[in-house]
Amino acid sequence: MNSMNIGDFSEQTLELKEDYEGEVIATLVRSPENDTARPSVLYIHGLSDYFFQVHVAEAFHAQGYNFYALDLRKHGRSLLPHQTPNYCRSVEEYFPEIDRALQIIDSENKGGIILFGHSTGGLTSSLYLNEGSNRKLVTKLILNSPFLQFNLSFFQRAFLLPAAGIISWFLPYASLEKPFPHLYGASISSKKYGEWDYNTDWKPLNGFPAYLKWVSAMNKAQKKLHHSSDINIPILILHSDKSSRNQTWNESILKTDMVLDVEHMKALGKKLGPDVSLAEIPNAIHDVFLSKKEVRELAFDHMFEWLEKTFDD
Repeated sequence: MNSMNIGDFSEQTLELKEDYEGEVIATLVRSPENDTARPSVLYIHGLSDYFFQVHVAEAFHAQGYNFYALDLRKHGRSLLPHQTPNYCRSVEEYFPEIDRALQIIDSENKGGIILFGHSTGGLTSSLYLNEGSNRKLVTKLILNSPFLQFNLSFFQRAFLLPAAGIISWFLPYASLEKPFPHLYGASISSKKYGEWDYNTDWKPLNGFPAYLKWVSAMNKAQKKLHHSSDINIPILILHSDKSSRNQTWNESILKTDMVLDVEHMKALGKKLGPDVSLAEIPNAIHDVFLSKKEVRELAFDHMFEWLEKTFDD
């Protein structure tokens, strides 16, 4: 297989029902190397993110899988001029585009569909597999550092998250100016300390603002999963071996998850369903597959070994 670039991928616009901001689209991105006889992967990105990880698609192809990615509404290729970037009032807002994407993939391929979610995409994917209309089309779930809990203390979660819900009821566009670690962008961008090139209009180095309505929506989705999750397909959770909370640049940022708490992922991830496997990847960053080469290669090895085992089972 020849090396691909992002321009090789085709884009299918999914026109969706209007919402409180007007016209809505999502974008299904398709690899040119797909073959109808193979199982397919549908990748769902995280917050302040979109699909640009061509090397991930190449790795799946090398192992015999098709690859699709979904830029959710108000993210990346799907962000329209009148929309507030990355804004949502409920995680369920994303279900229509996942429904459509799964239908399209199922109509094009007959090898089964693996849902693959990173960070907030992992939260959305997990909730979808509990409630989504087309969840039966999915045979396996892979979570890359899923956002199953805010990286706050117990007391902060007990007081700040409910407060976000109350404030955003009255002020739906109230936001936090610097909600997440701004150094994460520096750790992955080739313009700073990382090795990746991407569109910073769609994925700003400092991220987009986090709206309190979004915070409340994520909190509600997380609580649903904490209270009752029953995903009856094999689940793999990939995560770093440690988290960090640096406020200034430090080399440890390049080998820790500085966005979320890996202990939350492990404890809460086990509750998503009866068949959950955890893969700890030493020195991984928040997006495990954007880690240093030897680290992400280890993550690929773990993932494909797990996939082979679950297909054998």
